[in-house]
Amino acid sequence: MSSGTPDRRAAGDLPARLQEALRAALQARDVAAVSALRSAQAAIGNAEAVAPPAGSPAPGGSQHFAGSVGGLGAAEAPRRVLTDEQASDIVRAEIAERHDAAELYERSGHADRADRLRREAQALRTALADT
Repeated sequence: MSSGTPDRRAAGDLPARLQEALRAALQARDVAAVSALRSAQAAIGNAEAVAPPAGSPAPGGSQHFAGSVGGLGAAEAPRRVLTDEQASDIVRAEIAERHDAAELYERSGHADRADRLRREAQALRTALADT
């Protein structure tokens, strides 16, 4: 590119779009969108977490706090890096869960809750589709 700016469709773009959509939802005071976008961000964050190796002993580096580790960054663990497609799959699953729950609420006579879930799903769909 002649402008010197990187292509924004690179892997890792979806979390940035979710953050941008969250900022806009916060400014608009859209409670349903804020809830959905934070939930999607948390789901992606959970998917990036790496489980400790099986059978590894619990860290213990302090006589004052059980299970603590000593030293700056001693408790830091590398995180997985998700592709944009993997992150998109997570957001699509969040959308599907909201639609399924909305159907159940609708059938049980809670149209207001179903509407909120549908608004949440729409906010996620919009963030997913943004370029």
